[in-house]
Amino acid sequence: MGTASVVQPGHERRPASRTSVVGPRCPWQAVGDLLTDGRCEGGSVLGMALTTGTHTLGPDDASLQVKTYREGVAAKAGHDLIIDVTRWDATVEVADEPAGWTVELNADPRSLEIREGLHGVKPLTDKDRLEIRKNIDEKILGSSPIQFRASGVRLADDGGRLTVEGELSMAGSTRPLTAHLSLKDGTVVSGTIPVMQSAWGIKPYRGLMGALKVRDKIEVVIAANLASS
Repeated sequence: MGTASVVQPGHERRPASRTSVVGPRCPWQAVGDLLTDGRCEGGSVLGMALTTGTHTLGPDDASLQVKTYREGVAAKAGHDLIIDVTRWDATVEVADEPAGWTVELNADPRSLEIREGLHGVKPLTDKDRLEIRKNIDEKILGSSPIQFRASGVRLADDGGRLTVEGELSMAGSTRPLTAHLSLKDGTVVSGTIPVMQSAWGIKPYRGLMGALKVRDKIEVVIAANLASS
């Protein structure tokens, strides 16, 4: 997944969108802020217990990103990318025991938006962003839905880690995937999940006659507060 710009390599940062994940007393706190602090003026999520039942998540109350990395002798001609998935939904059924949990996630492969291009020698332009999206749509993911279905969930003895096992479908292939996630205060879930593109039959992007390549291993980064869902 992902590609690398060649015409205008570089670094550009766009302001991240800010989403409320705690409540009306924390109207501008983003999920990423919650992972590092967990507090806001006049309130706190610390000590909250995760209630059983159905929790629904999406871009309005959680974050789902893809990170890609360059390699090759011409790596400086491209960018490491941070890509937002802008249309997705997840349903988490929380039972009394993690073994009874169910997790389902669906994402639109055509909803990927380039948030940042890092470590290049020139800024990433809007033209570069459009070209990257075109390559992802036409050469990497296509139109096949992205889906994850969990087959088992385990909670570590310390209560701070979740292991979610299941199957990930993308680019027309379905393969097993295990996600190791952190669980903070019983409600805030986060994790970085490595994915080898070639395991799903995806050929990582190459440019400049192979001198610029996207690394086979990409990272899927998720952060969510189930207490807000």
